[in-house]
Amino acid sequence: MLIRARAPLRISFAGGGTDVSPYFEQRTGAVLSATIDRYAFASIQQSDSKAVSVKSLDYDLTVRFELGDPLVRDGQLDLARAVVSHFARTGALNSGADIFLHSDAPPGSGLGSSSAMAVALLQALAHYARVPMGPYEVADAAYRIERLEVGIQGGKQDQFACTFGGVNFIEFSSEATVVSPLRIKPDTIAELEYSLLFAYIGGVRLSSHIIERQTANFRDGNVKTRGALDRLKELATEAKKALLLGRLTTFGEVLDSAWRCKRELAEGISNQRIDEMYEEARKAGALGGKLSGAGGGGFMYFLCDPRRRFSVQQALGRMGATIANFSLTSEGVRSWAVE
Repeated sequence: MLIRARAPLRISFAGGGTDVSPYFEQRTGAVLSATIDRYAFASIQQSDSKAVSVKSLDYDLTVRFELGDPLVRDGQLDLARAVVSHFARTGALNSGADIFLHSDAPPGSGLGSSSAMAVALLQALAHYARVPMGPYEVADAAYRIERLEVGIQGGKQDQFACTFGGVNFIEFSSEATVVSPLRIKPDTIAELEYSLLFAYIGGVRLSSHIIERQTANFRDGNVKTRGALDRLKELATEAKKALLLGRLTTFGEVLDSAWRCKRELAEGISNQRIDEMYEEARKAGALGGKLSGAGGGGFMYFLCDPRRRFSVQQALGRMGATIANFSLTSEGVRSWAVE
């Protein structure tokens, strides 16, 4: 029996940064996000040996370890090994297994691929070991393993967005994380998909370094960073309202405000090339947009008047961006058996 799971990747519309500790624990946070039809996959099958083998199909990298081995952090699939160890510690996983991982987008894309991988592997192992886990349990476990145990810097939105799927308004506090699915009119979703333009702009994304600087700025009482985070939380609520009312022009304007605000959080979120690309897209007809993720590179998206979409696409192409086509998806993580 082969167990397979997939978790969708995500884009963040507004509020990103307010889901990072310690901001949300002190002042609460809110993020508006949506999942797209790109996925992280995890497959697991029992093996005859007592060891666990984890192979990344994307990097042609394999690690092998015994279930009782201490967790080693050497940069070789650390997150996957930590997820496996989580099940081994509880006794839910007590025999050897072969695990295969694959993602439609690499780490550094800004689409939450590492968190989606953790969520997919958690779901696959829970199915394989017959451990009942609800979506909040999966998302919370993924967050704790990735951020607290392995120590990968980042926020809390990715794990919950990838687990639940769809367009969600997610609120964060020291007490709980609450995911509220938005009941958006199908016509609005269709128009939103037609108006969104995705572009891979490349660049080196050191998201952990950006998050570290943002966190340090907040802890140090940096007025600009604290003010930007407070405003981003407000903009997440404004973006939610615009979507629910079907006001996409307003939604695009909120995206523009959110991007300009996000650049105030820390050095490295944007650079001269990104700023120039953004302004050229605006001149060509984009209402607003932003980098998806912590910043520095990866995927950027824009909300366009559909009549000017091609002009925006041409402008981005001239600046070296690669256009990509994504659709929104309402389904979160799921697992299934392959006989």
